[in-house]
Amino acid sequence: MPALCYLLEGMGSSCSRSHSVNEANTEENLKAVEIDRRILQETKAEQHIHRLLLLGAGESGKSTIFKQIKLLFHTGFSEAELRSYTSVVHANVYQTIKILYDGSKELAQIESDSSKYIASPDNKEKGERLSELGSRLDHPFLTKEIAQDIKNLWQDAAIQETFSHGNMLQIPDCAQYFMDNLDRLSQPDYVPTKEDVLYARVRTSGVVEIQFSPVGESKKSGEVYKLYDVGGQRNERRKWIHLFEGVIAVIFCAAISEYDQTLFEDETKNRMMETKELFDWVLKQKCFEKTSFMLFLNKFDIFEKKVQKVPLSVCDWFKDYHPTTSGKQEVEHAYEFVKKKFEELYFQSSKPDRVDRVFKIYRTTALDQKLVKKTFKLVDETLRRRNLMEAGLL
Repeated sequence: MPALCYLLEGMGSSCSRSHSVNEANTEENLKAVEIDRRILQETKAEQHIHRLLLLGAGESGKSTIFKQIKLLFHTGFSEAELRSYTSVVHANVYQTIKILYDGSKELAQIESDSSKYIASPDNKEKGERLSELGSRLDHPFLTKEIAQDIKNLWQDAAIQETFSHGNMLQIPDCAQYFMDNLDRLSQPDYVPTKEDVLYARVRTSGVVEIQFSPVGESKKSGEVYKLYDVGGQRNERRKWIHLFEGVIAVIFCAAISEYDQTLFEDETKNRMMETKELFDWVLKQKCFEKTSFMLFLNKFDIFEKKVQKVPLSVCDWFKDYHPTTSGKQEVEHAYEFVKKKFEELYFQSSKPDRVDRVFKIYRTTALDQKLVKKTFKLVDETLRRRNLMEAGLL
């Protein structure tokens, strides 16, 4: 009898184990099916997302364009994100005043009328102290006292003279804006505004991305894009390569106001010549044979003021430019000349089998939110029309 019980118990145990194994297999199969379903679902969703690559040389303004897209078509900046820019804004202030003060000393040594670049004795002492702070990686919080010192130095005639020769130095475009807002930036409870964030200068390192729709998420008819922004400095460009495949369009930013400036990383190289060479190189990449190109001729606001004082011909690429008039008409004439140069470069760099790809040029000012919004609506319309043509619906 005990033997029989043992046998029955063994059979029951075996059946129980078999039942458990079957249950485990069923559960695993269900999980596998669910994983496959999700992969299929995500793959289908990805098919409706168009990849855009934002390219350009360093300081071209493309990261400002990226931030504008986040504000216009995405979630914007949360309170925490805005607060995280406090140290960036303060660092920009310290770095700017350091560049200006150090620049004044440099210009005093090389310019014939050196006295114009020598700060007053009081401000010279402030300048040395502020220059030291600007060299640090851990900039202190901007206090009322420090802001007053910066303001005094900024208003010194020597620093203003230096600022007027900004093309010879690496003065950031945000300089005037932050200097004009020192009182607000040095408040104890200061939280950066959206405009502060747009002006804030921080180098893009690596790759950042954002998904958005120019018509808004509530409207289902709009295209969905994934925009990639990558560092523009030379040492960052090797990180671009893996992003080239499967891109529907390249948005290339060219800062047209920088025709008289040199690179941050190589002061022997003109920024516009670097942009020309980079655009030419990108156009010739095999993976862009059928890719649309959207060229943003950016920083038009700065270009508009500069071109009336500094001739385009200071840049080798534009040495055949000859002014025809003055004022606003001259600005338009100069802009059209630059635009034509980029058009010629595009067609020279495009092989016969690539000329059917879409190529559009837009005049932009990255800090102008209305203009950026209007521009991206036009980009969206162009790309949607291209998609419909390729699908044979137009």
